[in-house]
Amino acid sequence: MAIYADDRLLDDLAALRAADPGDMLRATADAGAQVRRALAATSSEALRAVAADGRPRAVVVAGMGGSGISGDVLGAVCGTGCPVPVSTLRGYTLPGWVGPLDLVIAVSCSGRTEETLTVAAEAAKRGTRLVGVGAVGSPLHDVVANAPGGVFIGVDAGGLMPRASLWLLATPLLLVADALGIADIPVSVLDRAADVLDERSVECGPAAPLDQNPAKILGVALASSLPMVWGTSPIGAVAAYRMACQLNENAKLAVVHGAIPEATHNQVVALDGQQAASVDDIFRDPVEDGTGPARLRLVLLRDPGEHEQDGRRADVTRDIAERRDIAVDVVHAPDGHAVVRLASLVGLVDWTSVYAAVAGGVDPTPIGPINELKDRIS
Repeated sequence: MAIYADDRLLDDLAALRAADPGDMLRATADAGAQVRRALAATSSEALRAVAADGRPRAVVVAGMGGSGISGDVLGAVCGTGCPVPVSTLRGYTLPGWVGPLDLVIAVSCSGRTEETLTVAAEAAKRGTRLVGVGAVGSPLHDVVANAPGGVFIGVDAGGLMPRASLWLLATPLLLVADALGIADIPVSVLDRAADVLDERSVECGPAAPLDQNPAKILGVALASSLPMVWGTSPIGAVAAYRMACQLNENAKLAVVHGAIPEATHNQVVALDGQQAASVDDIFRDPVEDGTGPARLRLVLLRDPGEHEQDGRRADVTRDIAERRDIAVDVVHAPDGHAVVRLASLVGLVDWTSVYAAVAGGVDPTPIGPINELKDRIS
């Protein structure tokens, strides 16, 4: 059964506050400020120390959940033209090929993530160049401080959950990439990204009315659907992954995400599935009669840096979906630096996920199953 999405809540500021007791909306509005705080907190001395040994053979970012996506941000911004491979490691095991010529960046908002600590300790044991990003005084801080040549960049999340701290965690990684010369990410670009995130907060914030607010409109639509989110280019792909994760954690929705062109070689066939074809009774009253079956809804996150053929695939896929009476939403990133394009997409995505939660009657903040799982395996 689908969720009944109540859009009346979204233009009632008092009702919005009551539906969001954990202040996820306020945390989402903090994104631009996070970039600026991270810029101020990342010392030039730390960056010089990271760059002192020159360009590494490879960069591996170790992190989980809302911390791990910072590695995806770094990889997407560095792009396919990056002179060294950049990868994100989610798990306990550092690949056997990683050694002293490589750089491991261990990212944990709390500094206590079990998997990340295990990888950081193994990297230190192998003599790998090691950078830590996380809470000062945490176990991760200790591991990095005790590693020869280790560099720790402290972040203060101020009580924000990891998924609400993306830019606080990702900004130091982007500064490291610039210092290493593996990407061109000047401070002016990060300043502009902060401005774009602020602009998204004005456009998509609680005070912007539903009929003029793209995040509220999309959030209501997704709250009662089965979302399938695809991105074009590495930038769009990371934004699609971010959207899936945010809808998982904030709205508690099951979501499929993918990247074009790969998604058009497999996921596209779901457009002929039962969830796509289900048709509800047009006379059903969702309040009186309950909700009908949830239907597939396709979201395309488009990037100006996409390959020409990927753009064609996105256009044709939209036509194929709409011919099957499947709703399609398309979000375009603006022209500009990769960081700015990504900020524009992620800014909309994050606001959308919170509105989807509220419209569906879900408190965005709690993560009950994650906490239960941690408790049971500790």
